[in-house]
Amino acid sequence: MKPAKLHYWILGCFSMALCCWCTSDKFHQSDSHPHTWKKLYLAHHWPVTVCKQTAANDCQDPPEYWTIHGLWPDKSEECNRTWHFNVTEIKDLMSDMRRYWPDVIHSSLNRTHFWKHEWEKHGTCAATLEVLNSQKKYFGKTLELYQHVNLNGYLQKAGIKPSSTYYQMTAIKEGLTKFYGVTPKIQCLPPEEGEKAQTIGQIEFCFTKELQLRNCTEPKGESSRLQTDLQLGTRELSVCNDTLPVYYPSQVQHRK
Repeated sequence: MKPAKLHYWILGCFSMALCCWCTSDKFHQSDSHPHTWKKLYLAHHWPVTVCKQTAANDCQDPPEYWTIHGLWPDKSEECNRTWHFNVTEIKDLMSDMRRYWPDVIHSSLNRTHFWKHEWEKHGTCAATLEVLNSQKKYFGKTLELYQHVNLNGYLQKAGIKPSSTYYQMTAIKEGLTKFYGVTPKIQCLPPEEGEKAQTIGQIEFCFTKELQLRNCTEPKGESSRLQTDLQLGTRELSVCNDTLPVYYPSQVQHRK
């Protein structure tokens, strides 16, 4: 090879290597990277409370079981605004999606805005994991984790069911922690004026990047998710107060 050609060949190889290194570094996560996250929240919400929480909705006969709200990486949102939701990619999951991950406040089976929101806000960040790096993988794996946790089955066995009487928050929390071996995050609607009980609304289980259950609590000094994912109305969920009784409503229109 002539010296001049060799010179350009070496420069070309160097440029390609540098380009690959830069591309790789672009997706490398560090503690200072805005899209870095450490755990996933699998959020279940109680449809009756979702309907109560939302000022404007067309809730019609909400499911009488806990449904999926979302699978959320902590500390990151909307990681790729060009990766748009495409419902055709999850067409094989549609039956389970409509049953276990319904849009509670919009009862039409054709509405996909809720799933679009969850993918574009959270799925694009979760996609840094190979096991979640497509829309089908993200929604499919979330459904698998939901079935694995089987929150509805546990609550039924434990005798914790919707009732007009109140529960103690500590009893619910301790029961969940003992059964699952980890501490979940439980959120409630605070009492309205003149009420003494908070209303249970959401139960979140946390997973490592290896999709193993872990505590949702953080060591002192570390932050966690500040609020629930969607602020659906004028009333917002917050971490339940251990000292207040808990209302687990059975119907939207009845509240004591």
